[in-house]
Amino acid sequence: MKTLKISTLIALSFLTFSCIAKEKNNKQEEKIALNIKRDKTTIKVALLLDTSNSMDGLIDQAKAQLWKIVNELSYAKCEHVTPNLEIALYEYGNDALEKSDGYIRQVIGFSSDLDEISEKLFSLDTNGGSEYCGAVIKSSLKDLKWGKNKKDLNIIFIAGNEAFTQGNISYQNIIADAVEKDITVNTIFCGDYQNGVSGKWKNAAKIGNGAYLTINQNKQIVHVETPYDEIIIKWNKRLNKTYIRYGNHGVKKMRLQAVQDDNAYGMDKEVVVARAVSKSSRVYNNASWDLVDAKKEKDFDYAKIDKSNLSKELQNMSTAALKKYVEAQSVKRKEIQAEIQKINKQRKKYIAANSIKNSNKDELENVMLNAIKNQAKKKNYTW
Repeated sequence: MKTLKISTLIALSFLTFSCIAKEKNNKQEEKIALNIKRDKTTIKVALLLDTSNSMDGLIDQAKAQLWKIVNELSYAKCEHVTPNLEIALYEYGNDALEKSDGYIRQVIGFSSDLDEISEKLFSLDTNGGSEYCGAVIKSSLKDLKWGKNKKDLNIIFIAGNEAFTQGNISYQNIIADAVEKDITVNTIFCGDYQNGVSGKWKNAAKIGNGAYLTINQNKQIVHVETPYDEIIIKWNKRLNKTYIRYGNHGVKKMRLQAVQDDNAYGMDKEVVVARAVSKSSRVYNNASWDLVDAKKEKDFDYAKIDKSNLSKELQNMSTAALKKYVEAQSVKRKEIQAEIQKINKQRKKYIAANSIKNSNKDELENVMLNAIKNQAKKKNYTW
């Protein structure tokens, strides 16, 4: 039997050690991500969007108003505690999806990764199809992790513009099952109120203890420019410089953050500002790839960081020096976030004084937030 050369043994030992170290780092990142959500009341919102041919306006409103919705939900309190926020996204009624799946796809399960949610939302395309409302609600009940915390706010919003009765699954039975699981079902009909009533959208909401809502999906959203927009955008650029990537996904996640900034720029300046405000809030947490957020978590340990995944200028730092650098960036970030929040208060006052009253009453953002706040009162949520 041939003996292995010492160099080969050393190489194998090094490879084994590297694999073990990599596995430990992955576990630490996963543990940190889980720790963010643990033992905390959560607002869970599942958004089921019709992506058939006629629904471009709905998708555009969702893209434009995501960050405004997130911002308002970030101000929620449950018994004086700020809850976590998780969003799930489904698409249905699109011919490009699998017929065997009922033209339904889970785009993303419940997630608090707001950049990834934005990425998935911007990836949606519309295409003709059959819209099976009962089937997509059934999928969301079966596949999503709703949890069992009685204080959680569990909400489904299903949006579309065809009859709610399509498909061979009884929407009445499925929605009744949702209510049994403490999940409220809201319906958003994209079109005339009475057409939605005759299409059973109102009846579905009634069974689901939810709200029947209508929006004008083709409405041109009016964005109010303010003297504070450019100031917030400049602070956002400074905020981006405080992020310190680490871990196996650090590079990818930092790029994703930049891409979602670009997606916001592609919509409107107001969307850029709304996203910057979200990034200055507690719900925008990137502990799985950013050291400033990660150091706040109970299970975080500087000694377990794989320094080869850090940027080049940080790789040769001692643990003490790295810790000092992260702390300095943390102080900067707090100051920047506080400044954005302060300026945004002035911005909101300006918008309130210069907007036409009820101009956004039939837009996605407004109907969703009104429904959430009304339903949250039943569980003692406040804003």
